[in-house]
Amino acid sequence: MSQHTFHIPVMGTGFSIDTPVKVARYGISSVISLVDDTLIEQMREYYCTLLKEPYIPIAKDEEDYRARRITAYLNLIDRIVKKQFEELKASAFEPGTEITKYFELLPDSAPLKAKYGKMLQEVNPKLKLTLQNELRSEITTGKINVNIMTKVDRINFDKNEKELPVEFSDALSALRGYAMSTLDSAIVFSAGINRRLYTYAENFKDFYADAAGEIKKKIVLKVSDFRSALTQGKFFAKKGLWVSEYRIESGLNCGGHVFPAAGELMGPIMEEFKVKRQELITTLHDMYDQALKLKNKISFPKPHPVRITAQGGIGTATEDKFVRENYQIDSTGWGSPFLLVPEATNVDEETLQKLANAGENDIYTSEVSPLGVPFNNLRGSLSDAEKDQRNEKGRPGSSCPKGHLVSNTEFTPLPICTASRLYQKFKIDHLRTLNLESTTFQRIYDQVTKKACICNDLGEGALLKNSIAVRRKLFPAVCPGPNIAYFSKIMTLADMVSHIYGRANFLNSTYRPHMFIKELQINIKFFEGEIKKFLPKPTEKQIEYLLEFRANLIKGINYYRELFPKMCGEAEKFRTKMLEELEALYKDLENLIAKYTEVFSGHSAFIPAA
Repeated sequence: MSQHTFHIPVMGTGFSIDTPVKVARYGISSVISLVDDTLIEQMREYYCTLLKEPYIPIAKDEEDYRARRITAYLNLIDRIVKKQFEELKASAFEPGTEITKYFELLPDSAPLKAKYGKMLQEVNPKLKLTLQNELRSEITTGKINVNIMTKVDRINFDKNEKELPVEFSDALSALRGYAMSTLDSAIVFSAGINRRLYTYAENFKDFYADAAGEIKKKIVLKVSDFRSALTQGKFFAKKGLWVSEYRIESGLNCGGHVFPAAGELMGPIMEEFKVKRQELITTLHDMYDQALKLKNKISFPKPHPVRITAQGGIGTATEDKFVRENYQIDSTGWGSPFLLVPEATNVDEETLQKLANAGENDIYTSEVSPLGVPFNNLRGSLSDAEKDQRNEKGRPGSSCPKGHLVSNTEFTPLPICTASRLYQKFKIDHLRTLNLESTTFQRIYDQVTKKACICNDLGEGALLKNSIAVRRKLFPAVCPGPNIAYFSKIMTLADMVSHIYGRANFLNSTYRPHMFIKELQINIKFFEGEIKKFLPKPTEKQIEYLLEFRANLIKGINYYRELFPKMCGEAEKFRTKMLEELEALYKDLENLIAKYTEVFSGHSAFIPAA
């Protein structure tokens, strides 16, 4: 069991691609993205070369190459971490050694940290050695977890453009690659339900509990609300598969793609999980037990353990502690600040400096993702700069070297990506045939050409950081959450962990509102953007969505009105400031509704702002 109270979530396709090699031996869990098998193969070659292991390439023309690449890489990472850990355990308890670093990184509240302190104070050599041996036997590695973004599930074709069977789609191949690996860890499913992917998990024994109730490969669902957790949990339970963790993530106050939860806020969402946790477990266990019996598998009279974790916008030790203690959260995720920790993540030097210098206005929610989902972006990233240069030269669009986000068949029989040069040429040529007004043409042209090749560019930082040679110039993308604006120092792993546990403070001098206030600010801003998007005449369905969004925001504000005065972990002065900011944001919301009253006034469910 981990002694750490935080984990490092998946970041992009390349930022955390080898994070376990850097942190797992210290007991810290992290998540590898399985989107980009080309990058995965490049990283496998890099580590085989570094460690002088034989490297046998798995080429794209080989059968089941994607799954095999993933299995080979994960097995390599597993071997590396196990070897590192054995070396760590064998090192001496002396200043600067790996085992000393392991214990120094632990939170002061960890039972092993107390035992370590006792060992340091012990003067009897025999007793000291006994304690050291006990400590060595009790430490564990962090987990090498993986992530599949369920919406990234391209159907693949053979060299004759014949569609391959569904099990060779991107997501199912990635799942198979993980399932066939030696890892004892968890797979995180994000971005919503994918029924064929979830159903495919039934084919692999490691996802089922063994006779002792242990699950070698656990299922983790990243969710934005309780309803989603229950729906997806039921889907798995009915197949005899247990969800071991529900990972709550803020819809907007996070890195990468954002999935707005119609104004539902982290505080009320975590409160619902806290109140209904046992109900969730009991409901799912009943279904799970019945499904196992129908499959003639071993059933279990008691539910397996269920973890509830949370991530998105946490930035101080006080916030972290409040989230864990008040909402009974088992672990918190710290993502974007780790982009400033070269010991833990892959960020090229130029992007690293841009992130360190980024302010609040430099992190924005963009429309660059070909998935059509809002995407957090760094203003002035190398990827965007290169995209703008192509546009200026009259050659918009990417060559689409990897194609993981292909989905559009507007102009072609086979899907292509909306960020590709081919799609953008077809689309712009089509626009020119419509005889549009110049302003209308330019507006649509800009929408088409703003799409970026993120499935490729998000991995390029890893290539640059590790000096992996390719035949082209690299232009990395990066996708930090808004929280990065409040960190400006490039940190060591020890620095970042000390910040998380309150032993140090690496926030910059920019005023940083509480994570709950920041999330509310972002949601109100997003809400206004949604209203503008639907003007001048929103449909009935759009109005209902906006009314739901508004109702959820007001529900969240009322919840925080009750909560903030009770947050004894924060200074009284800061709690007073939080309440003032909350009321100011409520006023902003009232003014917003008043400004667009004509949009809603004809709807039967509309109630004017007080």
